[in-house]
Formats: sequence, C-alpha cells, structure tokens
Amino acid sequence: MVGPNYQRPESPQAAAFKEAGDWIVAQPADALPKGRWWAVFNDPVLDGLIDQANGGSFTLAAAEARYRQTQAAIGAARAQLFPTLGLNVGATRSGGGTSGSVAVDSSGNAVAGGKTTRYNIALDAGWEPDLWGRVRRQVESARASSEASQADLEAARLSLDAQLATAYFQLRTTDAQIVLIEDMVKAFETNYQLTKNRYAAGVAGRVDVVQAESQLRSAQADAIDLRATRAQLEHAIAVLAGKPPADVTLVPAKLDFHLPSVPPGLPSTLLERRPDIAAAERRVAAANAQIGVAQAAYYPSITLNGSVGRSTSSISKLFSVSNPTWSLGVGVAETLLDFGARRSQVEQARAAYDETVANYRQTVLTSMQDVEDNLAALHWLADETKVQQEAAQAARESVALTVNQYKAGTVSFLNVALVQATQLNAERSLVTLLGRRVAASVALIRAIGGSWDAGAAPAAPVPASTAPAAH
Repeated sequence: MVGPNYQRPESPQAAAFKEAGDWIVAQPADALPKGRWWAVFNDPVLDGLIDQANGGSFTLAAAEARYRQTQAAIGAARAQLFPTLGLNVGATRSGGGTSGSVAVDSSGNAVAGGKTTRYNIALDAGWEPDLWGRVRRQVESARASSEASQADLEAARLSLDAQLATAYFQLRTTDAQIVLIEDMVKAFETNYQLTKNRYAAGVAGRVDVVQAESQLRSAQADAIDLRATRAQLEHAIAVLAGKPPADVTLVPAKLDFHLPSVPPGLPSTLLERRPDIAAAERRVAAANAQIGVAQAAYYPSITLNGSVGRSTSSISKLFSVSNPTWSLGVGVAETLLDFGARRSQVEQARAAYDETVANYRQTVLTSMQDVEDNLAALHWLADETKVQQEAAQAARESVALTVNQYKAGTVSFLNVALVQATQLNAERSLVTLLGRRVAASVALIRAIGGSWDAGAAPAAPVPASTAPAAH
C-alpha cells in the first residue's frame, strides 16, 4: 500500500498533575469510578434520572445514528475490494432497407416488413484489483473515522450525564437555600411582630418597624426568586432526561450527599480514559490513511471485465445452451498530464493530517487543564468552606447577642438588621460552597473520562420504559 503507515503522534506529557497534591494514588487505581460513575454520590433519584437520560435523550440518539452511519461507510469502502456482478436483460426492435426489400434474421430467415426483434441476456463482471492499496487505505480511514464516531458517542453520553448531575445538584443546593430563606423569614416575622409590639408600647420608634418590615419583605422576595430558579432547573433536568418538563417533578429534599474521593492518576492515563482524546487521535489515523488514497492516484488503474450471455430473435430460445456470447477484457488507465492536480490533492491530504495532529495535541492539553482546574477548585473550595463555616458560626453568635441587646433596649433595630443580613449571607455562602464542591467533583470525574475505556463497544441504550421515573 502506498502512503505512510500510521504512528500515533507525540502528545504533551507531564509527570504528574500540578494541583494533584495527595490525589495521586498508587496503582492499581481501584478507586477510580467504573461503570455508573454517578453512583458514587449515592443518590437514587439521580440514578433514575441518568438512566432516563441514557435511554431517552435525543442528543444521544443522534450521536448513535452518526456512529451507525460510519459503520455502514466501512462496508461501502470494503466492498470496492471485490468484483461486481450485473445482469442485463433487453429486447431490441429494428427495421430498415429500401421499399420491397426483404430482411433476414441471424438464422437467414426472411422477416416480413424488414423489421427484426432481438432478445439479449448477459452476466457482466468487473473488478479493479487494489494494486496500490487505495481501497485498503479508504477502508483504514473509514474504520478510524468510525472509531472516532464511537468515541464521540461516549463523549456525548459522558457530557450529558455530567450536565444532568450538575443541574441536579444545583437544584438540591437551591432546595437548601429555600429552606434557609424560609427559616430566616420565620425569624424576621418574629422580629417584625416584636418590633410592632415595642412600638405600640412606646419603647421603639417607627423607623424600627419600617426596617423590620423591609427586612421581612426582602427575604420573602428572595424565597420567591429561588423558587423560580428551582423550577427552571427542574425543567432543564427533564429535557436532559429526554422528557417533557411537565412529566418530571422532583420533590424538595435535603442537601444530603457526600463528596467522593476521585484519584485522577497520571496525565498519561487521560489518553486512554477520555473519549474526546480518543476521538481526536482516531481522526489523525483517518487523515493519515487519506494521504495514501491521494498518493495512489499517481499509479495506473487496471480493470478486468467479462461478460457471458445469449442473443436471439426468439424469446423461447433465449435460455438455450447453443450459441452463447462472451467477452473478456482488460483495461489500463493512467493520467499523463493533470497540471498538478494530484500533487495538490496529496498536499491537501498532508495539510489535513497536520491539522488533526494539532487538534489532537490541543485536546490533550485542554484535558490536562480540565483536571488541574477541578483539582484546584476542590482543594481551595475545601479550605474556603472551613473558613466560611467559622464565619457562619460567628454570625449566629453575633445575631443572638445583638437581639438580646435590642430586647434590653441598648441598641436600635438597625443593628439587628445588619447582623441578621450578615448571618443570612454567610449561611447562603456556605450552602453555595457545598454546591460548588460537588459540581467540581462531577467536573473532575468528567475530566478524567468517567468510566469509559478506549476500544470498548458503545454502551447499549437503556430503554426509556424501564428507567425509574423521578417524582
């Protein structure tokens, strides 16, 4: 076969992840997520939603259809390696000669009116031997493209599952914030009623009542805004799961999940685990094979053909064994002058190969950045959470002290409103941090390739009817 044989191009390498710290573990990495990676969060509702998504997502259905197209393209390319066989059946009516002349058929019999009818049947065969490997390179390219499409399918599945998990945890974080706001609303209602009583008793001013009411109404508005956000997240989850929004209702639940330990291993393992890297590398292989296809145009093509059949004036004699017709032939074709067309096609194929190599290397670099980013996020968000917990605890103590001072008449309600606003912000920040940490965990699992392995067959879709519903 003409053209270069494929060798995987070199890719950017690193000895370890910069932000890994204690995340690097010894082999074997049994703690890596396998199969249903989202199960590490131990949430049955999330499990059911992702099962629905894997069975009912139209995005995955489109990716799977693209993969089947590439599988069929392999068969179409491979078929060119074999001869073609055709059947030709026909009838011809002809006439001619001068007035008064008598026509005869092939057997010498007179035909009235100078008209004849011929019936023909023939089997035709043709074959172009793949002497220079053009077709084999096409098959090689089609197979690599199909493997890239398979990896694209798994990348789409991984992306969908990660998006759904992230949206689900955002919804649960919103649930926790709603509970927090509702608790605060109850406290603000108590403050409002206390302030009105103090105003009626003449120990508080009208401004305290107005401040207490403003604080209460603002908290109630925040609660309404969070409910709108939750509804939109619920709708997004439904669509990701392949369901109309009206068909999915998620009952509010506590923010109750643990952060899994996800050791990322070494950077080199990303070449085997991330489907987008595998897809980029397979496209390099496909582009490399296309160089051979272009180079094969420099060489002559040889065609062998043959035919066997019958031709007769009587349809009843068409299938008799006498007087068969046959032919054999060979043809050689070579372009002598094309004004650089073939050279340009080879150069185009080489440039396309260089492009895929650059894309492959960039994909590897981007994947390393994804891992580093999420390792850093998990590390620094954990430290931030510790500090924020201390801030929230201090805010709670400040509120308790200030409320007692207000009841004793030593401070105005403005002091109470300020410390309560500080506490609310601290508590909401704490909940938000937990949501960001679990989102970073999902993103890290996605960054290291989830549970996919290069060369594995595509996962079978889960029928939508068997996936547990979320209510």
